[in-house]
Amino acid sequence: MCIIPIKFEGSFMNFYEDNKSVTKSIDSAAACVVKYMTEHGLSLSCAESCTGGALAAAVTSVAGASAVFLGGAVTYTEEMKMKLVGVRRETLERFTVYSAETAAEMSEGVRELTGSDFGIGITGIAGPSGGTDEKPVGTVYVSVSGKNGTVTRDLALYKEYEKLDRRSIRELTVLKSLEMLEDEFKKEERNGN
Repeated sequence: MCIIPIKFEGSFMNFYEDNKSVTKSIDSAAACVVKYMTEHGLSLSCAESCTGGALAAAVTSVAGASAVFLGGAVTYTEEMKMKLVGVRRETLERFTVYSAETAAEMSEGVRELTGSDFGIGITGIAGPSGGTDEKPVGTVYVSVSGKNGTVTRDLALYKEYEKLDRRSIRELTVLKSLEMLEDEFKKEERNGN
């Protein structure tokens, strides 16, 4: 298992001070994911909204990614979330597009669509507009679906980092998505899968 050199869990920091560290961490995490999945014969797909394909770009920038990455969908509108990855209209109406429920249906839907071992779904508010008091800019939901179920997190980046902008929200989301996937690998190893 690769170790991602820099993790920012639980730290309240100014993103700009460590922007290069985040970028390097994304590259390292993507390389680790591709290496692990290649060694274990696993595959990945993703459905992205606020990251606009940045997760797919990070993974496919790694040499050998074609052995593990089956495909991705940038489902930026509600209509595309429904058409391409099967998010239910009822889910969008009841929980909104920016919700754990929508992210979970995205990860499960893209996994089903592609037949991958793991699916990642991402939806959120990258700003600078679109936020509310209830769901401010930096509200991002990431879901990882695999054979042992689906795990979804509200990253709540606005609570952890100062001075977030659209770019930093997208980059942090990609990094944290890869970290979540690595966490799922660790769980599978502990469970003997």
